[in-house]
Amino acid sequence: MLMGDMPELMENILKHLNNEIYSLYSITPLTTLTFKLFLESGAILHEFYLYNSEFPKFELEIFFHSLEQNVQFYSRLQHLSLDIMSNFGFENIAKLLMVLAKNTTKINALRLVFYSKNAKLIHTLFPALIHFIKSQEQLRKFILEADETLRILDCDKKLLKILDYNISTLEIYYFKIDAPIIVQILEKIGILLKRLKVETENVILEESSLLEALKSFCPNIIYLYITHIGFSTQLLELIANLQKLQFLSLGYAYHTPKEENKIQVMQFAKILSSTLQYLDIAIDMAYNIPDNLLDSFIDILLDHCNAPLKKLLISSVSLNNEKNIKALIKYCTRIRTLNYVGIVKYNDLDDDIRNELEKYVTLVPYKHIVVNC
Repeated sequence: MLMGDMPELMENILKHLNNEIYSLYSITPLTTLTFKLFLESGAILHEFYLYNSEFPKFELEIFFHSLEQNVQFYSRLQHLSLDIMSNFGFENIAKLLMVLAKNTTKINALRLVFYSKNAKLIHTLFPALIHFIKSQEQLRKFILEADETLRILDCDKKLLKILDYNISTLEIYYFKIDAPIIVQILEKIGILLKRLKVETENVILEESSLLEALKSFCPNIIYLYITHIGFSTQLLELIANLQKLQFLSLGYAYHTPKEENKIQVMQFAKILSSTLQYLDIAIDMAYNIPDNLLDSFIDILLDHCNAPLKKLLISSVSLNNEKNIKALIKYCTRIRTLNYVGIVKYNDLDDDIRNELEKYVTLVPYKHIVVNC
């Protein structure tokens, strides 16, 4: 693809581009020369997404030399996303971070994805990473993704210290989440934290300590997304404590006995904040995990809920029940704020049910209104 007059073609394209390049995705060996042309074009970059692959040594030399010689290109960089693989070389990522730290301080969103299982290699990256984060004056969002076999937050306590900054949004993805490590983070940034997403494919270890930390240190959360959490009294106490909560998404890993469930769902409905406008109780169904607790007792939830919801996300299964349909209609006429109901497996919904409900609220597919922090 990049043979013949490709560089000349790129030069002609760049002549007709505005000097503000908002996003640049992926650098591979085949596009390093193209990247060099962008650097030298006088354009300004705002977002940079690097997806690693094999780089010959000469390509890397061109890449880093071009960066160091064209500071203006990335001086206004705001979003940085790095997918870090061992085959790219952690020393090269470290060098990239050091180059960027010298010349840009306006990054407000940083995303790191680690694919390597070699903790020793990742240790070599920490000094550059810590230096880079400390150099950023406006960092507000830090997303860290890693394999469980890596557990990046366990590797070095120094990494926790970099979270002393004004981070208002935190997303954590693991196969298995170790709550004590998250608790240390929340204690440092808690009062500033407004958006938290904790997503795991397994139960959260020592989840009670996580819930207690959220209750103690994070009163200002407006967005909470958490999966594989038990529906416990402690969870209810946390939600009751979040008086600024606007967006709530919950997924469950296990349940208590059925009769106790009904009581807990009723309590849950009653303690929802008057600021809550978005409730997603169908996360599990969206990932083909059956038997979500709140979705199973949607009639009890809606009959006792006074929160002024604007968006409610549920499953189509819950609406194949006359009492649940009546409860939803009653909620719509009683509260009068609900604009949309997002439905998992929307196409499975019976036409007669859809026609009846759309007299009161707009029904849409789940994915059309799901909110991410």
